[in-house]
Amino acid sequence: QERLVESGGGLAQAGDSLRLSCVASGRSSRSYDMGWFRQGPARDREFVAAITWGGGNTFYADSVKGRFTVYRESANNTMYLQMSSLKLEDTAVYYCAADRRSGSSYRAPVSYENYWGQGIQVTVSS
Repeated sequence: QERLVESGGGLAQAGDSLRLSCVASGRSSRSYDMGWFRQGPARDREFVAAITWGGGNTFYADSVKGRFTVYRESANNTMYLQMSSLKLEDTAVYYCAADRRSGSSYRAPVSYENYWGQGIQVTVSS
């Protein structure tokens, strides 16, 4: 059974940087495509970024492209989200997800059926 734990969130000012981490436990985590999603106040959960199991391909929402970078370190089963030039609208609870269903969209929350982290708050202030 996989378990995902996010860390690194908190309070930042607009223009600052933060790095989120998602540690995956379990024997199969290195073979999973993984993603980051977020959910702001009164909003649906939305796609932020995704990375294939080998790290060779990454995908980003238009709203974060050029500001956020997703990468993973297989040796320690960790996926990261480096967030730069933070904006007020980046305020949300951020979730990591793993084990994208084969053939499904990297960008849809429903594609990640099995494993989600508990979420971590990121708050950006002016």
